[in-house]
Amino acid sequence: MKVILRNPRREIVIDGRRRVHALLAELDLTREGHLVIRNGTLVPGDAELDRDDVIEIRPVISGGA
Repeated sequence: MKVILRNPRREIVIDGRRRVHALLAELDLTREGHLVIRNGTLVPGDAELDRDDVIEIRPVISGGA
């Protein structure tokens, strides 16, 4: 699967299928700190990602006054 990471922007290719939580762990990223998006839709942590998917991982950004 093609994984697009933000901040800094880079692309990597991961071979095979993974669940979201396993992919994040493999990339040393936390579920609480990152959004996983497939085809414009937010993907839950237990969802299975296929080898043909294009996945975007964005850091969660919070702010306020």
